[in-house]
Amino acid sequence: MSDLTELARRNQEAARRIHQRTARQRLRNVALRGIAALPACREASDRQTILLIRPDHLGDVLLTMPAVQALARGLPQARLVALVGPWSAGIVSAYPEIALTLTLPFPGFARNPVRTSPRPYWLAWQWARQVRRLHADTAIIFRPDHWWGAMLAKLAGVPRRIGFDLPDVVPFLTDPFPLPEGHAVERSMALVSPWVRPRRREQIALQFPVEELDRQAIRQKLEEAGMPAGAPRVIIHPGAGTVIKQWPIAHWALVADRLAAEWGVPIIFTGGDHEIQMVRAIVSLMRAPAVVMAGETSLFQLAALAEGARVMLGPDSGPLHLAVAVGTPTVHLYGPADPAEFGPWGPPHRHAVLTSAIGCRPCRILDWPGADPADHPCVRDILPERVIAAALEVTAGTY
Repeated sequence: MSDLTELARRNQEAARRIHQRTARQRLRNVALRGIAALPACREASDRQTILLIRPDHLGDVLLTMPAVQALARGLPQARLVALVGPWSAGIVSAYPEIALTLTLPFPGFARNPVRTSPRPYWLAWQWARQVRRLHADTAIIFRPDHWWGAMLAKLAGVPRRIGFDLPDVVPFLTDPFPLPEGHAVERSMALVSPWVRPRRREQIALQFPVEELDRQAIRQKLEEAGMPAGAPRVIIHPGAGTVIKQWPIAHWALVADRLAAEWGVPIIFTGGDHEIQMVRAIVSLMRAPAVVMAGETSLFQLAALAEGARVMLGPDSGPLHLAVAVGTPTVHLYGPADPAEFGPWGPPHRHAVLTSAIGCRPCRILDWPGADPADHPCVRDILPERVIAAALEVTAGTY
């Protein structure tokens, strides 16, 4: 047995233990059923108001929007109210289908949680009073396992509550749906099926609206960086939400140099403020010139930058899904997440999905606190030559 095979076996066993329901979770399930049995305060509801609950960050929220847009088409008179985390409010509010965007600091979703925040149950009780003022007739809980959002809808007295039939969630639902196999986009579409006609996979589009002001801002930034007008844009977004999903900086430098030589343009690097050091480290290893835009674009400007790009590359992340949503070819490096569920939603010949052959992938565990990253090489084992080849193939439409 090879060392890699043994490593995969150990990781599979560890993942199995992590995915098992603990005694604490089983006790919580009993408590949730008790809370679900309590009478909720009911007020007059507006049959035209539908509450959309999605606590997640950029990528997951984007993959929900095809269902939201389909719902808006199916119920043109409805008032769609999005309840999201402050980290994704801007993205949601960009869609004209959303009449109102409300933010809530969902427990467990802040990437820098505040230790002094109220306990989840008390927070749900507090927010239920505010949600009640919406007089929503229906709440749709789009995240499959989000029992807290389902509990909030019940405490707020929303008469109709739609979500997936999972143990911690179903006690709070009036209309549970079986969790289907398949992509996250298709799962969200299942929840709006009471109002939406069935559609084939290729008929469901992932789109993001780009404003002209953001395009103008990007043109100015590119001119200031010395990028020739009309030059093809090649973007690398090397950051990811967790260490396990990141690729070695030397690999990115090699890929950037090869693609810069292939197309004769500087490579543009993007990222958030917290990723500037990573980007600078990559650029320091390169021979070719590069343009560093990490920390210099808003999310809307990033969409405008990606919109005109020849290709965008990076690990599995929200910005890569944003590139897909504006019609740009992409190359995604996947590790712990399953691309069958969370892969790019677009024409396969324009979006490459690269994975390693390690046997424990996908473990669906995005963060292994305290673990040595060397024990989780699912992204790092992807070879630079494969990434370069994929970039050339998607830009030629032959992937």
